[in-house]
Amino acid sequence: MAEAPRQGDLFAGASQASAAGGGAELVITATQLRRWQQRVHAFQAPLFTPTPPEALQGALFEAVQDPLASFDPLQLKPLPLSFWRWPEGPHQGAALYLVMDRPADLEHPLLLYIGETIAADRRWKGEHDCKAYLAAYQEACMACGLRCSTSIRFWGDVPTATRARRQLEQTLIRRWQPPFNKETRERWATPFHAG
Repeated sequence: MAEAPRQGDLFAGASQASAAGGGAELVITATQLRRWQQRVHAFQAPLFTPTPPEALQGALFEAVQDPLASFDPLQLKPLPLSFWRWPEGPHQGAALYLVMDRPADLEHPLLLYIGETIAADRRWKGEHDCKAYLAAYQEACMACGLRCSTSIRFWGDVPTATRARRQLEQTLIRRWQPPFNKETRERWATPFHAG
């Protein structure tokens, strides 16, 4: 009896080269990178567009408003990713931070990562997986001839209590689905990694 055809292994060549000491890397093309950015953009773009007041449903009774319903990351001041090298940090204390890119061919930026910290002036200084993802992302953009305009923004109006701040971070991650957060990497098949 003839054996049924098997599904091919996309990574077979790479793993064989690695086993042989070749250290082969998977290469992303400009088309693949643009498609990946467009998928993320298609999900996030409506979140950057405020809902007009007339489109909001009225309430008969005074309702508690969701403080994140009007959260606009673009109202936060963008800083270069190298801000932590400055003699004095622009932000102190508890904060949420958002790492974004502004691809020229997309209507809105991409929110790549959301994190929380008790010490905004120190969090980005040491080792951080997101820094490795961003370096790989920036290298891929350069290799594909795409312009990369990454920035980081801090939101200091957050709880100082760690549990409450992390809950806020998780709420924003669920809403925005940033591709470099571990909670959402699989959704976007994020090709950039820290290893």
